[in-house]
Amino acid sequence: MLASKTVPGNIHDSVSFKEAYDEVIKEYQGIENIGLDSGYKTAAIARDIIESGKKPYFPYKRPMTKKGFFKKHEYVYDEQYDCYLCPNNKVLNYTTTNKEGRKEYKSNPSDCENCPLLAKCTLSKNHVKVVQRHVWERYLEEAEDIRHTIGYHDIYDKRKETIERVFADSKESHGLRYTRLRGLKKNQHQVLIIFAAHNLKKMANWSWDKTTSIYGIFRFLMDLINFSFFPKKKLYF
Repeated sequence: MLASKTVPGNIHDSVSFKEAYDEVIKEYQGIENIGLDSGYKTAAIARDIIESGKKPYFPYKRPMTKKGFFKKHEYVYDEQYDCYLCPNNKVLNYTTTNKEGRKEYKSNPSDCENCPLLAKCTLSKNHVKVVQRHVWERYLEEAEDIRHTIGYHDIYDKRKETIERVFADSKESHGLRYTRLRGLKKNQHQVLIIFAAHNLKKMANWSWDKTTSIYGIFRFLMDLINFSFFPKKKLYF
């Protein structure tokens, strides 16, 4: 464990990401790949990672569209004209950008009123289909391209072997499943102690393999000094 950030229980994971991420990449400059679970799959996080020169490795996230309706990827975005094309080849033009940073594209009611696909497109009473696109959506699209590259699974699959095992062990053996203190500051201190204990356990496990020879003892001591046993190329959330 390289860094931790304690936040209230009603704060989404993606909101607490940036502070911990900035702390880690500042300290460990050699990190190249960032593996995250679906809770962190947002346009803002994808932008932060790509802009910092790293590669984000997100999992596949199932579309949240209602059953029986067209999924968002079935509406084709035209980058040149900044508009969407629906499955019936009608144009959804840009109208506004909301306060969440999402651009809204709306259809013409006259096009939708008698459309044979209306029942699979929208339940709007005024027959208007709205598609939203985040202003940083292109970073998510770049992350999706990375998900289809060779070697993606080899890197992302290691996430369950690294950070998920840390969480599981901390919950089962170190009381991380529940909070017993009041206030963020006290809980942050407790979390740091828990993860320090976990790191010490990792160091002890390494010592069994490394102290079988004079070279092993020397190498283990160097690891303790330089923390070279921590992952320098890949970071998992």
